[in-house]
Amino acid sequence: MKLLIMGFLTGLAFGFLLQKGRVLRYEKQLGALRLIDMTIFKFMLSAILTGMVGLYLLHDLGMVSMSIKQTILGANIVGGLLFGIGWGLFGLCPGTAVGALGEGRWHAAFGIVGMLAGASLYNAFYPALKASVLTWGDLGKVTLPDVVHLNHWLVIIVLAVLFILLFRLFERLRL
Repeated sequence: MKLLIMGFLTGLAFGFLLQKGRVLRYEKQLGALRLIDMTIFKFMLSAILTGMVGLYLLHDLGMVSMSIKQTILGANIVGGLLFGIGWGLFGLCPGTAVGALGEGRWHAAFGIVGMLAGASLYNAFYPALKASVLTWGDLGKVTLPDVVHLNHWLVIIVLAVLFILLFRLFERLRL
C-alpha cells in the first residue's frame, strides 16, 4: 500500500511538472516534432539527469538495487518508430496524453484508448515477437557507464555539463 501511495504522489508531482512546464500544450508537442521548440527535450533531459542522480545515489547508499533490462536493438528501433508515429499522429505521448486528460482535454481519451489497443496487440503478438524482433541485436544488460568504462558519477557529471551546454545553445537559438 505504501508503494502505491508513493507511486500516486510521484505521478501527481510529475503531472504537475508536465503542466507547469507547458509540455502538455499541442503547440509544444508539434514544435518538438518539427525541431523548432526544444521545451519538451529540455524537460526530458532534465528528467533523465534527475533520475540518474536519484537512482545512482539511492543505489550507492544501498537503499535500492538496480535491475537492468537487456538492451535489444530490434525492440528499441521498432518500439521507437511506433512511438514516434503515434506521437506524430496523435500529438501527445503517453505521459502527456494522461496529463492532457487531467487538464480536461477529452480528446486525449481517444489517444489513450489507442495506446491501450496497441498494448493489447503487442500482448497478442508477443510470442511471435519474442522469437523475432525481441532477439535482434541483443547487447545484454548494459548501462552507459558500462559502455564507456567509467564511474557512473563521472558519466553523470559529463552528461550534466553537456545538457547545460545544450540548454544554453537552445536558448541562444531561441528554441
